[in-house]
Amino acid sequence: MNVHVSALTKRPVPETAEQAQPAASAFALDVLAGLTRQPKQLSPKYFYDAAGSDLFEQITRLPEYYPTRTELGILTERGAEIAGHLPRNAALVEFGAGATTKVRRLLQGCEIAAYVPVDISAEFLHAQADALRRDFPGLKVHPVAADFTETFALPTEIRALPKVGFFPGSTIGNFEPHEASAFLRRAAEILGRGALIILGVDLEKDERILHDAYNDAAGVTAKFNLNLMVRMNRELGTNFELAAFEHRAIYNHELYRIEMHLISKRPQVVGVCGRSISFRTGESIHTENSYKYSIERLAQLAGRSGWAPLEWWTDPRGMFSVHALRAV
Repeated sequence: MNVHVSALTKRPVPETAEQAQPAASAFALDVLAGLTRQPKQLSPKYFYDAAGSDLFEQITRLPEYYPTRTELGILTERGAEIAGHLPRNAALVEFGAGATTKVRRLLQGCEIAAYVPVDISAEFLHAQADALRRDFPGLKVHPVAADFTETFALPTEIRALPKVGFFPGSTIGNFEPHEASAFLRRAAEILGRGALIILGVDLEKDERILHDAYNDAAGVTAKFNLNLMVRMNRELGTNFELAAFEHRAIYNHELYRIEMHLISKRPQVVGVCGRSISFRTGESIHTENSYKYSIERLAQLAGRSGWAPLEWWTDPRGMFSVHALRAV
């Protein structure tokens, strides 16, 4: 959860009514595939129904959860320096836009001609675009309803403009390293050679800080994780008993990542899409990873993915970072 895809830092948005039926079919297939493999695993993209989105918003306001407020602080305090790297009258393309809290901080200090928010939720996307048009009347806003992890076409209106990508929230950390590299390569192809991207990245830090951020005292992250079972019960007719599972987030030192799990408290059998899925005591469903980077490892990832590091900024405590990269 950086954090959650759609990560997940920015507000993830629930599916619209027109998306519900195809999403439910894919949801069923993915759940069955994930729970019949070993070890069991589910995709974090299914966290974000309406209840999950609301819980994530609550998480971003928790005292233990530092990423959102820390990144906003960097965008505010170092905004002029970040803006200095951006070409004038560029088109700003935000991957997985969601809510516009962070891009508003960036827009306040930049001479951007057009903004292209890209998000899979068309209804929410257009509502956010309308709000930005009201608040930034000189800004051309061209929303694109698409899965930002796949290739998509940019609007014809901005193709002649210099391009700047925006990918805040350390959502990059929710990808496996090879997936992160693939995303960055795809972004370079979409934006074009010479384009810039402003990238938010969570940094390695003391394990206690990470533990507390993902195992908060109020139990909101636990509710967020368990809500995945609530959604499966409601949409797929599964019979998960929430009290029979517990949330656990651990730091994997070797892989530099926080792992979120749902742990079975006892032996049990759950009905899932016509199948009986058995759980041992202590068996896990792995629901999400959140990779943490050093500045050096992020630069290496960028370099092998078609991007040259230009500059990076961090907060005084070195908790979070924002990077300017150029497509080469």
